[in-house]
Amino acid sequence: MSTAEMEQLTSGASNRIIPLLKALRTSLLFIHTVFLSLLFFVFSRRRRCLSESLSESTAKKQKSAWRREEEDTIRRRALAEGLNTGDGYCQFRRDTFLFYGVRQSALFCRSWFPVSGNPRGILIIIHGLNEHSGRYSDFARQLTSCNFGVYAMDWIGHGGSDGLHGYVPSLDHVVADTGDFLEKIRLENPGIPCFLFGHSTGGAVVLKAATSAKIEEMVEGIILTSPALRVKPAHPIVGAVAPLVSLVAPKFQFKGANKRGIPVSRDPAALVAKYSDPLVYTGPIRVRTGYEILRISAHLTRNFKFVTVPFFVLHGTADRVTDPLASQDLYKEAVSEFKDIKLYDGFLHDLLFEPEREEIAQDIIDWMEKRLGAGLEAVTKFP
Repeated sequence: MSTAEMEQLTSGASNRIIPLLKALRTSLLFIHTVFLSLLFFVFSRRRRCLSESLSESTAKKQKSAWRREEEDTIRRRALAEGLNTGDGYCQFRRDTFLFYGVRQSALFCRSWFPVSGNPRGILIIIHGLNEHSGRYSDFARQLTSCNFGVYAMDWIGHGGSDGLHGYVPSLDHVVADTGDFLEKIRLENPGIPCFLFGHSTGGAVVLKAATSAKIEEMVEGIILTSPALRVKPAHPIVGAVAPLVSLVAPKFQFKGANKRGIPVSRDPAALVAKYSDPLVYTGPIRVRTGYEILRISAHLTRNFKFVTVPFFVLHGTADRVTDPLASQDLYKEAVSEFKDIKLYDGFLHDLLFEPEREEIAQDIIDWMEKRLGAGLEAVTKFP
C-alpha cells in the first residue's frame, strides 16, 4: 500500500473517530454536571435541614433557659417579699415595690420609714455583689430610730429583681439605675436631704454615680463601706483574656462555688446567715460580671483626683476581699472639701455584720448628722 493510500485511510478513520470522541466527551460532561448538581442539591438540602434543626434546637434551649430564669426570678421575688425583716416592736413602717430600670427590668426595692413625722434625711442603700437589700434591715431599724428614712434597691440579677441570679451584664446599667432611683426618691420626698450608701461593689457603683455633676447636686454626701477599688484579677492572664471572653461567653463560670464562703465577718452567726440565705448567690462568678468589676474599679482608681462629692469611707484593715489601702488613696487624692475616712483595726469586709455593727452604724449616722449640720461651706473634719 502506498503512502498516499495509507494517509487517506488514516485520515478517514480519524474523521470518523474524532466526532465520536467529541460526542462522548460532551455526554460525560453532561453526566458530570448532572451528578454534581444532584450532589449539591442533596448536600444543600441536608445542610439546610441540619441548620434548621440546630436553629430549632438553639431556640428551644434559649426558651428553656429563659423559662428557668423567669421561674427563678418569681421564686426569688416571693422569698424577698416574704422575708422577715426583723421589725419586731420597732416604731417604723416598711414597704416593698418594683422600680423599672434603664433596660425596663423590674428591680425589687424596699423602704423603711419612721412611723410619725418627716425624716430629717434619707439614706439609699446599694448592696454589694451577690447579696440583697433585705440583709440591711437591722441597719435600717437603727437609722429609723434616729429619724432617717431608708430606701434600698436590689441590682439586676440580685435579690428579688429580674435577671439571671448573680449575673450582671453591665455595671454601667447599675450606675444608671442608681441615678434614676435617686431621682425618683427625691421627687417623692421633696425637700428631704438624700445620701447614697454603697457596700463593696455597691460602693464602686455609688462612687461612679456620684462623679456625675447631676447626681452630686442631688445628694448631701455618699457613704462607702469596703468599696471595691483597685481590684486585681486572680492572675494576669485572667485580666488579659477577660475582655474577649466576656464578649464571647459572658455567662461562662470559671471558678467553683465556695459554699462556706470567704470570711467576711468575725461573727460566726453572721457568716452562717449569709451563706445559707437563698437570696445570696454562692455559685461561681460569671466572666462578664467579673470583668465589669475589674473595669469599674480600674476606671475609678484612675480618677480619684476628680472626686469632689462629700464622702465618708469606712474599711476594715483585715479585709481580704477589697483593699483598705485603696480607700486610703481615695481619701488622699480626692479633692472633695468634705471628706472623712475611718479604718477599723482587724475588722473584715462586711462591716455592718461585724460584732461591732451597731457602733459602725452609729458612726455613719453621726457623719450624716454632722454633714446636715455643717452647711454648704463647712470643711469640718470628722473625728
